Amino acid sequence: MGRTSHRQVLAANVDTACVVVSLAAPIKPGRIERLLALAWDAGTTPLIVLTKVDAAECDPGTAADEVSALAIGVDVVTVSARTREGIDELARRLPGTTVLLGPSGAGKSSLTNALLGEDRMDTNEVRATDGKGRHTTVHRELFPVPGGGVLIDTPGLRGIGVHDVGDGIEHVFGDIEEMARGCGFRDCRHRSEPRCAVQDAVTDGRLDLERLDRYRRMLRESEWAASRGDARQAGKRTAADKAITRDIKALYRLRGRRD
Repeated sequence: MGRTSHRQVLAANVDTACVVVSLAAPIKPGRIERLLALAWDAGTTPLIVLTKVDAAECDPGTAADEVSALAIGVDVVTVSARTREGIDELARRLPGTTVLLGPSGAGKSSLTNALLGEDRMDTNEVRATDGKGRHTTVHRELFPVPGGGVLIDTPGLRGIGVHDVGDGIEHVFGDIEEMARGCGFRDCRHRSEPRCAVQDAVTDGRLDLERLDRYRRMLRESEWAASRGDARQAGKRTAADKAITRDIKALYRLRGRRD
């Protein structure tokens, strides 16, 4: 979405959205949650793919547990395109149409080549200074997968905006949504309101405060973007109504002169 309220379509008619996360770089919970919200809201089945297990900065099992805690109800698969560890298992989980989502350097193109069994996408090394990719893939491309289904590789996403993805946020933060049902007020914002079940969960350690903050930010951004879009649509309707009114008045004036 960027700095405007305009949406950018990455893919359509998708069955599975793979959120690709590199284990060779620090895991960013906020990015994962945003991509999951987009995937859920689009009606796809999200799947998290942890890549580069052969170059992991941390224990892959611990990383998988950490990501699973963020992604309630989402399967997590750990793979290496270089050694092909986990590739066959991943391929079995991808029926229909699959899209790969993630930042540059996450290993989407290498993963595409591994799943296709041949080098179809160009790849490049990440920068040693910050571990970021170099945007080797600059377009979207659809490939038939051996054994059935199709795969869509996408360019790396520098920023991930959310636009009216309330349903997706409810899926990603289902734990907070469930806690909120116990709040004393239906419109509780989970800040300083009395009898707030969410704040109680933070106090007693059942909920991480940073996760709550990410939930608040994403919800606020989604609502703001939706209101921007509604205002723009309303403006377009007003302009169209005015144009119709002008045309009708002009028609009546023309008829009056003819009479």
